Amino acid sequence: MSERITIKIENHIADVRFNRPDKMNALDIEMFEAIVSTTRKLADDKSVRCVVLSGEGRGFCAGMDLANFTSDSEVMTQPLEPRTHGLANYWQSAVWLWHELPVPVIAAVHGVAYGGGLQIMAGADIKFIAPDTRLSIMEMKWGLIPDMGATQLWRHTVRQDIIKELTYTHRVFSGEEAVNYGFATHLSENPKADAIKLANEIASKSPSAIVKSKKLLNEAPYLSAADGLILESVEQQQIMRTKNQMEAVFSSMQKRKGDFEDYR
Repeated sequence: MSERITIKIENHIADVRFNRPDKMNALDIEMFEAIVSTTRKLADDKSVRCVVLSGEGRGFCAGMDLANFTSDSEVMTQPLEPRTHGLANYWQSAVWLWHELPVPVIAAVHGVAYGGGLQIMAGADIKFIAPDTRLSIMEMKWGLIPDMGATQLWRHTVRQDIIKELTYTHRVFSGEEAVNYGFATHLSENPKADAIKLANEIASKSPSAIVKSKKLLNEAPYLSAADGLILESVEQQQIMRTKNQMEAVFSSMQKRKGDFEDYR
């Protein structure tokens, strides 16, 4: 059996690919386990400054493998215990762990992103998507609800009435609509190339400032203004006058590439 996920790290960028092309990268137990182990590995690797997440073959991720819906499958018999992975349960961790990864995650989406695939896409910070990609909140088709954590991310970017319509109907929509609705960031004829280009730009910045920025921006929607302002002060104080911060200043003034230390 081939690896469900492949990782190639170059120039501080982790090129992470779902690797089940014969099944359109559909989610089975092995894929869920690979996602959890991959995110933990990347979180521990201080050399990684940005992640690009994509799918091999004809699509990003077709959602749950239909073989999971037999009454005795591991998916159907797995208990829905809350908070087995930090804030998330086992299934939610496939989305939430990308969101919690200390460094930015850029999704490059093509082909299809159905159900769980669309939810995993929500865990990325930035999403490039091909115009003809087909997407759907597919869970209603199987008599289920979207339960992998994406509802807590979509609510910050997608209008509630749009989410409700798409959830109730499981209507298939396009990559162009995904950008208009707020599910994706940029339309792209070559999502992977554009994601790698942006990842290189991000990886060239001070990694301590990038990590602190992601933490701040992730937490901001859930904080009061008072707590958010305090968090800004605390995080800024921790990086001011550090080697990476000073290197950002000097490299910019000297018009050269920054020589930064790995961080976190």
